Amino acid sequence: MLRIAVPNKGSLSGPAAEMLHEAGYQQRRESKELRIVDPTNEVEFFYLRPRDIAIYVASGQLDIGLTGRDLLIDSGADAEEILALGFARSTFRYAGKPGTISGLADLAGKTVATSYEGIVAAHLTDNGIDASVVHLDGAVETAIQLGVAQVIADVVETGTSLRNAGLEVVGEPIMQSEAVVIRRTGADGDDPKVQQFLRRLQGVLVARTYVMMDYDCRVEQLEKAVALTPGLESPTVSPLHNEGWVAVRAMVPAKEAQRIMDDLYDIGARAILTTAIHACRL
Repeated sequence: MLRIAVPNKGSLSGPAAEMLHEAGYQQRRESKELRIVDPTNEVEFFYLRPRDIAIYVASGQLDIGLTGRDLLIDSGADAEEILALGFARSTFRYAGKPGTISGLADLAGKTVATSYEGIVAAHLTDNGIDASVVHLDGAVETAIQLGVAQVIADVVETGTSLRNAGLEVVGEPIMQSEAVVIRRTGADGDDPKVQQFLRRLQGVLVARTYVMMDYDCRVEQLEKAVALTPGLESPTVSPLHNEGWVAVRAMVPAKEAQRIMDDLYDIGARAILTTAIHACRL
């Protein structure tokens, strides 16, 4: 069986389980379950701390895992990203008291508090900055107030927590993170079970990104309509009973669907419909 690590809690857990369910895999019914077997799909899921997943995958005991890019890099584990999943996006940045630090060079000689020591130490080294890094588990915003550090490095979403702590972001982002699928570095990239798993997740990503659009238009407007809805290879075009009219079907980006519907209506298309895509293979 394919052995897969899944986050057991935190911001990664719910969306990961939802995506796996959409991909056709059985998921646990209770949060206390740490292992389940999906015999139909020949997969065994292990629910682990997100921070530990890269370590388990790198050991070779598990084939692949779902975790955060930030957690993968911070672990220093011998594992690699093979697919970005598009959820749990975050930006990792430095922050300090207003007016005390203007850029990365000002971190020299300072102490940086963070929950991601591996990421920060590597970033400072890569940029030739000689600074100390102190590891804290959570609530790093208070480190400056309590005199533990002059700078913090943490995940920044809206920036509200930083502002409430009297801090501001400094310099460019350290990295952009999101949920990813990982495997042991050097593992067989052609493993058919892994490839099938990735195709299923890619199908979910596409299904979430696109909608199916159907509409009727006159033949003389068909080229303009197809230019608006080119589809992936090309749209499906079928003649209607009424002469001079055709029915068109194509996949379109979900975020652009309303604009495309407006443009189609303006050139004379009618009966314009969109439907969700629940699964696909490209």
